[in-house]
Amino acid sequence: MESTHGWTTLGSRTVYENPWISVREDQVVRPDGGQGIYGVVRVKSPSVFVVALTDDDEVLLVQLYRFATRRMSLEVPAGGTDGQGPELAARRELLEETGFEATSWTEVGRMDALNGICDAPEHVFLARGLRPATDQQLARQEQQAEGISQVRAVAWPEVMRMVRQGEIHDGESVAALMYAALHLGRVG
Repeated sequence: MESTHGWTTLGSRTVYENPWISVREDQVVRPDGGQGIYGVVRVKSPSVFVVALTDDDEVLLVQLYRFATRRMSLEVPAGGTDGQGPELAARRELLEETGFEATSWTEVGRMDALNGICDAPEHVFLARGLRPATDQQLARQEQQAEGISQVRAVAWPEVMRMVRQGEIHDGESVAALMYAALHLGRVG
């Protein structure tokens, strides 16, 4: 039995697992004294999100169909660390999803995805000094595998408009853009 901050865990069991996630079901006593079940999704590898900013102040965005939500999504490049360090994984994801490399990398934030139901740590990077990779074959293969239908370079003010209008609706992309905006001094 474990007790933390008013929550007591009476028992725990893994109800589902694959190479990327596990789902745990805990028997708990809530802070109000009531008993219940709490389901937790644990992502097995931290994620990285890349706000890639061109010399012309454009952000690289990828468009893809998200199976879980059954709709198209416009997002910053992202993915799992897959056992790599966060910056190395961010470099790989930028290359795979956009076909670009960057000379300057800054970690601008860390966050937790859906922390009411998930244990999913995330790292946010700002990438600058962008240039197309010499070998585009890997990017084409990965884009096809992930269903990325388009890579777009969008001016910073237009990206902010797209967030305001709900055209960029992926929560982690919105948060990553906020971290980048704070780092760049573009938010009061």
